[in-house]
Amino acid sequence: MKTAFWFVSVSLLLTGVVSLANAQSPAVTHNTWTTGTAMPTARYAPYTGAIGKNIYVVGGATSGYEATGVNEIYNTKKNTWTTGAPDPTPRGFGASAVVNGILYVIGGYNGSDDLTLVEAYDPVSDTWSTKASMPYAFDSMPAVADKDIIYVIGGNVFGSGIIANVESYNTTTDTWTEEASLPAATAWQSVGLLGAKIVAADGDPLSGDNEGYNVKKNTWAKLAADPTARYAGCFSVIKGELYVAGGWNGTTALSVSEAYSAKTNSWTTLASMPESNGYSGSAEVGGRLYCFGGNPGNQTSDDYVQIYQP
Repeated sequence: MKTAFWFVSVSLLLTGVVSLANAQSPAVTHNTWTTGTAMPTARYAPYTGAIGKNIYVVGGATSGYEATGVNEIYNTKKNTWTTGAPDPTPRGFGASAVVNGILYVIGGYNGSDDLTLVEAYDPVSDTWSTKASMPYAFDSMPAVADKDIIYVIGGNVFGSGIIANVESYNTTTDTWTEEASLPAATAWQSVGLLGAKIVAADGDPLSGDNEGYNVKKNTWAKLAADPTARYAGCFSVIKGELYVAGGWNGTTALSVSEAYSAKTNSWTTLASMPESNGYSGSAEVGGRLYCFGGNPGNQTSDDYVQIYQP
C-alpha cells in the first residue's frame, strides 16, 4: 500500500511540474512583429553580428553621413542595452559577419572616403584588432560567412559607382581571395547561406534580381526574383529561408516583409514591419529576425528595434 501511495504521489508531483513548466512557457505568436527597447544611439547602416544571446550594433551614421564608432550591445533575453569598446575607426555602410565568436567589421565609409580596413571585435576581452585589408576600398556591400570564410558581395566605390566584385576573407589565414564576380554590378543586397549556396537578393540598381552562388564551384546562377524590388533591407536566414524586411524602392522606405525558400525557389509574403525603414542593422537570434535603427527618409536615423517572429 505504501509503495502504491508513493508511486501516485510522485506521479502527481511530476505531472504538476510538467504542467507548471507548460504554464510558464510563453505562447509563440507566429508571423508577428514586436518592438524592443530602443537603441541608445539612433543610427543607420551599422555593422551588426549575433554572438550567443547578444547582438552587437557597431558604428553607422547618426545623420547624413556623419559616422560613429559606438558599440552598443543588445541582450535579446533581457531586452536591455549595454556598451562595449567603440570601433577605433568611426564608419558605417560596410560589411560585417561573425566567425567563431568574433565580429568582423569590413570596409565601409567614414564620411569622406571608402575604407579597406578590416577590424575584429572580441567580446570576451572587449578589444579590437586590425586584420588584413581588403584588396579594394568600397562600401554598401553585404557579407555572409560559410565556416571560416567571409564572402563580401558587390558594393559601391565612392565617386565611381556600383561594382560586381566578390571577395572572400579567410579568417584563419587572414588572407583575401577574389572570387567569381556577380552577374551584374549590385549594392545593398540581402544575403544568406542556404545549405551550400549563398543567396544574394535585390540590391541597387533596383531590379529584384536574385542570384545563387555555389561555394564549391565558384559560380553564380539566377533564382526567382523578389516580387518587391528593393535594396538596403533588413535580412537574415532563419530555418533554411532568407527573410527580407523593409528596405528602399528608390524613393520610399518600405515595410514589406518576405521570405525566400531555396527548396521551392519561391517567395512568401509575410506580416509588414511596424515602421517602414531601410539601411537597418540585421541579425538573427533564437529563430527571430532583429532589425536595428535605419533610415526612414532624408538621411535621418532612428533608434527602432523591430523583431519578427516567423
